[in-house]
Amino acid sequence: MSEYFPYERLRPHQEEFIKLVDDAVRKGENLVIEAPTGFGKTVSVLAGVLPYAKSLGYKVLYLARTHKQMDRVIEELKAINQKEPVRGVGLRSRKDLCLHQYIQTFSPDAYNAMIVCKNLKKLNKCPYYENVRKRKEEFEEVAEYFLNNPGEPLELIHHAELLEFCPYELTRKVAFKADVIVASYLYMISPAIRDNFLRYFDLDYSDLIVIFDEAHNLPDQAISALSDRLSIHSVSRAIKEAEDYNEHEIANFISIFMKGLEDLYEEKLRDRAVEEVPVAPESIFQHVSRILNLDGRYLVKFLNEMVEVGDAIREDKIEKNKPPRSYVGRVGEFLLEWLGTIGRDDYLFLMSRERGFSLELVALDPSKALEFVRNVQSAIFMSGTLTPLDAFRDVMGLEAGLKKFPRMVKRENAIVLVARDVSTRGEERSLEMYRKINEYIVEAARLIPKNVGVFTASYEVLQGLLSANLSVMIEEEVGKRVYVEKRGASSKENDLLVKAFKEESKGDGAILLGVMGGRNSEGQDYSGDEMNGVILVGIPYARPTPRVQAQIRYFEKKFPGKGRYYGYYLPAHRKLAQAAGRVHRGSEERGAVIGLDYRILWRSVRKDLPDWMVDSMRPVDLGRMRLYLRRFWS
Repeated sequence: MSEYFPYERLRPHQEEFIKLVDDAVRKGENLVIEAPTGFGKTVSVLAGVLPYAKSLGYKVLYLARTHKQMDRVIEELKAINQKEPVRGVGLRSRKDLCLHQYIQTFSPDAYNAMIVCKNLKKLNKCPYYENVRKRKEEFEEVAEYFLNNPGEPLELIHHAELLEFCPYELTRKVAFKADVIVASYLYMISPAIRDNFLRYFDLDYSDLIVIFDEAHNLPDQAISALSDRLSIHSVSRAIKEAEDYNEHEIANFISIFMKGLEDLYEEKLRDRAVEEVPVAPESIFQHVSRILNLDGRYLVKFLNEMVEVGDAIREDKIEKNKPPRSYVGRVGEFLLEWLGTIGRDDYLFLMSRERGFSLELVALDPSKALEFVRNVQSAIFMSGTLTPLDAFRDVMGLEAGLKKFPRMVKRENAIVLVARDVSTRGEERSLEMYRKINEYIVEAARLIPKNVGVFTASYEVLQGLLSANLSVMIEEEVGKRVYVEKRGASSKENDLLVKAFKEESKGDGAILLGVMGGRNSEGQDYSGDEMNGVILVGIPYARPTPRVQAQIRYFEKKFPGKGRYYGYYLPAHRKLAQAAGRVHRGSEERGAVIGLDYRILWRSVRKDLPDWMVDSMRPVDLGRMRLYLRRFWS
């Protein structure tokens, strides 16, 4: 057993997992691993990686999607540190790790916070950063403490605030000497952030062993990191900003460009009953090129000047204590990116109705975000839902070994019931169907003790259930309180919602309504009675939008015969499995899964679901579901 495994006993198959990872990192190989919920993947992968990494000085970069997942890694590092010394730290964005009131007030996103932070330091207007320089010896002592005692970001922020040091600088100071850096996927899948990260810490790809946790999220996250959007509102504000700063040539250029966009919108989208349409990438420049007689070389030069002017505008706004964004710079950056991808078949160029209307640069190939993996010492990709593993390896463009560990859920602790007379297929959706689905939900909520999660295929389906009086029916007929996940809610708002829902498990229980693929159906842990049952309403297939169709065509070209499977079916089946997995956070926990869509019984769906679901699956009607649930929970 690895000296970096901190617990007295191993769970089933953990020793095999640890040896598998240890062997891979020593050989410089990559691994794709599926291990079930409750396996102990986090501590196992650390125990497998650390002996070799520590002996040769590799930096372990542990990447996850959510802050909660990252904090869990720090908890395991604390446990390991009680047995063997290990230095670890969790990174956050500058905005999350900043105490300066200006950034907290005026910088709504990580990118703007980064720009503002650099300028505040340059102008000597950040007292927390100045204290780092003035009280260097004391700062070094605090950093040394956290180097030897791994702490969650909130712990570092608390200490830094008490001593009036910059938490971001403190975190980075610890990270320089840390054995393990825990961070968001974006630190490596976003090209700009990755380059800054490696440059700042003076790291080469060959210095790294990279772990991707909850790797089923990677395809979507990679697409998002490689894509971009520019709204017409930003273009309009850029004109005013340029005029305010007497940049009349830029204001004139953007005004003419905007008129061309409005004409294109009238032609392509205004009177059509669709949300988005593909556009020829060159078409957005046709009007401005014709009026100003611009060639491609001059256009690039002019856009670079806009980016430089944007940087100067941000500096000026910081001096004047105004919000530090520059719309001129933003338009320049986006259009340079748009120009740079013309001619590539792995991008789709769209005009959408987002925020008035917008231009969208949509990446189609998630593997482009992981091209760096071929240069690291080793990369480990792990999740509870990666089946089929070869499909994940294909889509992410990996050379990697594959390993699937068996189920941990005991047969007697799981029941999966699928209704054979309801569905959320588009042509079958109706008020009558939603009422029938609600009958199943209400009856299951009555028979499953304590807390139950209801996850729908989309917000549209969720709204359909609510329109059919689901909340009222549950509260009046079952007596459990209903919590509804809000689309677009902040992380803080959602955390408070989930915390309140979990508290209800100490009483009579409650119902959480959300969507598959959302943060509550994937990123949350529910232990004990916090979720004894999950009800899956429909299968979260994407709407056949131009971007989805383009994704399918791209995959079909890259993987003949598999385009629709890789681009449409498989992502939905993984979201279905992830949501179902909320009921079993350990091998001893009992849980019921109710599938309210007869398509879940189809072989084409079942083959992508975890073994424990398929082995326990039974078709039911309302009466039989009632009978099985009573027996199971008796």
